[in-house]
Amino acid sequence: MKHFLKTASAAAVLLASFSASAADIKPSVVFDMGGKFDKSFNEGVYNGVEKFKKETGIKYREFEVTNEAQREQAIRRMAKRGSDIVLGIGFAQSDAVKKVAGEYPNGQFAIIDGFVIAPNVNAILFKEHEGSFLVGMIAAMKSKTGTVGFVGGMDIPLIRRFGCGYLQGAKHANSSVKVIQNMTGTTPSAWNDPGRGGELTKGQFAQGADVVFAAAGGTGVGVYQAAKDAGKFAIGVDSNQNHLHPGTMLTSMIKRVDVAAYNTFMNAKNGTWKGGITSLGLAEDGVGWALDKHNRSLISADMENKVEAARKDIIAGKIKVHDYMDGNKCNM
Repeated sequence: MKHFLKTASAAAVLLASFSASAADIKPSVVFDMGGKFDKSFNEGVYNGVEKFKKETGIKYREFEVTNEAQREQAIRRMAKRGSDIVLGIGFAQSDAVKKVAGEYPNGQFAIIDGFVIAPNVNAILFKEHEGSFLVGMIAAMKSKTGTVGFVGGMDIPLIRRFGCGYLQGAKHANSSVKVIQNMTGTTPSAWNDPGRGGELTKGQFAQGADVVFAAAGGTGVGVYQAAKDAGKFAIGVDSNQNHLHPGTMLTSMIKRVDVAAYNTFMNAKNGTWKGGITSLGLAEDGVGWALDKHNRSLISADMENKVEAARKDIIAGKIKVHDYMDGNKCNM
């Protein structure tokens, strides 16, 4: 009996220590414009932090930015409330993360898609041009008109990187293909303007495009709807969006922001978090393209084989995909 009590007592102490450890971890995330249910970038992050919560039982604090002034306020509030890791979402939060991280040198911060160099910040970047190259190939191979389109969100170098990779991939598959590119706007509202996205897409269809790739956050919803209404094809971005309009969504350029968010929180929990730059491309399975039951019938075996060959060649360095961020030019 005494042995049982000792064992039970030890187990209780061990359980208490685990519970205390879990309670001590206070992660937080600041979603950017468009909200956590934008069916794209923010939602991918949401899926990642939700997976962390379900697996660990650890709740996280969150805030959805609705105007630019809230970014810095939200990040500072999370740090002030003792968050062990504060995760900022999107390039637009770069300045805010850098400033607040400087104010809390003992805190841990991370940002997805923002370039911030500080000892207590992990900047997680993606090689979007590599994934966009692959879906550009798919668009060109599927097109019957020889014209494909691209609709970007806010006109910034990061989104130009998507468009540049897409152009290169399309030209790799069909050197004579025509690629039409439009940006939605020059302010953050460009991420959440489905109406404008639909208008731009209809304009590209009028010019002969029959496949359009959207890299525009919530604005992409309008692009996909326009494609469905016109009986054309669309390509999703960030999250796997193939399920939105089966038969219309040719594929999606996957950007594993869900994995980046999950790993950020888990590393903080496990004590393995580190500051610095993390760059994720095809080799790291950070970007790719989606093939599932929703688009399987749209992708032929020949298309799949050619894309897979290109993926391997990019990883091996046999195909060099120019990065628009290197000089802000799209070299072909």
